[in-house]
Amino acid sequence: MSPTWTEKSARKKAEAFAATFEKECKEGVTSDNRQTFQSYCNYVLELKESRGAKHSTIVRYRELTSRIYPAIGHIKLKDLRADHLNSLYTALGKEGSGTGSAHATAKVDFVPLLKEKALTRASIADSTGVSLRSVYDAVKGKPVSVEAAKAISEALGCSLDKTFTIEKNTRTLSAKTVVEHHRLISTVLDQAEKEGLVPFNAASKATLPKVQKKEVNYFQPEQVAAIRTALEQEPIKWKTLVHLLLITGARRGEVLGLKWDKVDFDGNKIHICNNVLYSADRGIYEDTPKTATSDRYISLPAETMQLLRQYKAWQSGERLRVGEYYQDQGFVFTQDNGKPMHPDSVTDWLSKFSKRHDLPHINPHAFRHTMASMLYFNGVDSVSISKRLGHAQVSTTANIYAHVMEEADQRNADILANVFLKHG
Repeated sequence: MSPTWTEKSARKKAEAFAATFEKECKEGVTSDNRQTFQSYCNYVLELKESRGAKHSTIVRYRELTSRIYPAIGHIKLKDLRADHLNSLYTALGKEGSGTGSAHATAKVDFVPLLKEKALTRASIADSTGVSLRSVYDAVKGKPVSVEAAKAISEALGCSLDKTFTIEKNTRTLSAKTVVEHHRLISTVLDQAEKEGLVPFNAASKATLPKVQKKEVNYFQPEQVAAIRTALEQEPIKWKTLVHLLLITGARRGEVLGLKWDKVDFDGNKIHICNNVLYSADRGIYEDTPKTATSDRYISLPAETMQLLRQYKAWQSGERLRVGEYYQDQGFVFTQDNGKPMHPDSVTDWLSKFSKRHDLPHINPHAFRHTMASMLYFNGVDSVSISKRLGHAQVSTTANIYAHVMEEADQRNADILANVFLKHG
């Protein structure tokens, strides 16, 4: 007891503490919680992973923590307030918060400088600890990290400002990405509230940036025609793959995850029930579709089935040609050795394909949007389109394609005017 307290004062303090403690016990909240946000977040992510959360989801969450932890990771759960989160969200929206960091580019010709100093690229790498690849990049005038540039400059006996130009990272995070950070924080604090570690979720009181809704990008009919014409000049594997992306509206990983035993040639349909993904820790791997409703059957036109037959015959010939090198795992689309394709290989090929044929920039997801948009323009209802896309809720489909539905309705109004209101 403090020597300045009277017995009466001490009794009041003790009664106040007891009342607070009793209240916290009734609410299931204990004031002696010393866990920091970082330690508890790690616990929640491990809990989610053990409960069957998608690996891709956990990987994304861990990416988000790289920006969250430096800002609020050290704060105790019970001390975390909305203003802490608001400060974080403001900082995330500022210049330099985007992917990448400052980099350096050589502004002198290093080749004569190396000769003059009697140094080689390998000797610089050995003496500085900078990777040989980075040293080669610097000599070629490619950007390297500022740390690597400093070490190379010191090895050459030159000042950094005379040998390299430093370019700052000016990229910013989108409001959508900032909201992604918020959702993770909110998820963690929801769990803390359930477990009685905090009285309420502080994230619910934070102020988020306004997310501007982007209109989906889809190809016009004439663009689709140009893409299909250009595909006639490409290998049958890519012609078939892109054709399926357009006709099915399936996600990139879903098309790559398709296996021949899920192609029903008699029923003219395919079963989407597998997904091919990539992560740095696992490499290329298989997983179930994004949601339960993503496991679906998609009906296909006779022309698509005929193309699949032609492609299967070609693939069988290739399998015989390469012999034991081919490891048949049943995939429709494969690498040369029969293994599943890297998802990014599709994106890369489409980018080069569009440049090769002077077409607008093409990304795999644009075909998904194109299919949905064309169905709306031809009067198909949201429920049917949602089922084909594999969305968990029809409202998701309606929200994504709201402007398309509006445009389709305007076209319907024009059709009705032509039918009922124009004479002769």
